[in-house]
Amino acid sequence: MHRPPTDIETNNPEIQEVIHQKLLDAQIPGFKAQFEPQEAEMLGAFIEDALNEKDALESAIDILEADHENT
Repeated sequence: MHRPPTDIETNNPEIQEVIHQKLLDAQIPGFKAQFEPQEAEMLGAFIEDALNEKDALESAIDILEADHENT
């Protein structure tokens, strides 16, 4: 099960150095850097930033209104 990293993990200079090196490696064309789930989470890979249902519906209504005005 997925869990947030602890302060000991996030403040660990060795872990931070490994992540830094992997990020540098990821910039090499064709290289497939692999991150552990904990490392990816520390980089923000699992932060949910999608629209919620209400905002998505409101944006769809805006599009429908714009289409109606253009016809």
